[in-house]
Amino acid sequence: MNKSVEYFFDFGSPASYLAYTQLPEICARAGATLAYRPMLLGGVFQATGNQSPASIPAKGKYTFADFDRFARRYGVTLQRNPHFPINTLTLMRGAIGLQLREPQRLRAYMDAIYSAIWVDAKNLNDPGVVSSVLQAAGFEPAALLALTQDSDVKDRLKAATQEAIDRGVFGAPTMFVGDQMFWGQDRLDFVKEALQ
Repeated sequence: MNKSVEYFFDFGSPASYLAYTQLPEICARAGATLAYRPMLLGGVFQATGNQSPASIPAKGKYTFADFDRFARRYGVTLQRNPHFPINTLTLMRGAIGLQLREPQRLRAYMDAIYSAIWVDAKNLNDPGVVSSVLQAAGFEPAALLALTQDSDVKDRLKAATQEAIDRGVFGAPTMFVGDQMFWGQDRLDFVKEALQ
């Protein structure tokens, strides 16, 4: 059996970040491949009528406390970003663009963006900050930002987001093991079981 986990994500989701810190090891232990599936969470929310937990003050406060618990359990750093929410359109196009043109560099890009937002709490709404993050990670900012304006890249992100919606995705992260869907970084135990 060829086992794989599809991981639909958006950099602006702290739950996506937490899942990202765990999925490579989960997949490695299960002998499964991990397929990174960038999507635009704002587009998913718009299509499904869902919204960020942060839009409801009491729920947002609880959710971030819960994320802190999971970060401690996973042994990873999670900082609340004072610039949240981050407009991730350009960032997600960057992920799609790298998948198309330089797939071997996608993980380095994801590491840099996730760390900038959820470890270093940087303001990635600021193009200058994005450029400095990319440069520090070994990317040529102008070239990568130009890639995000490519019509094929834009279309692919729209198509990926629509595919997610069509498959029942309403939030991030969402993982698929075959036809089984698991929403949220707190469902990783079920992902492990599905891979067994």
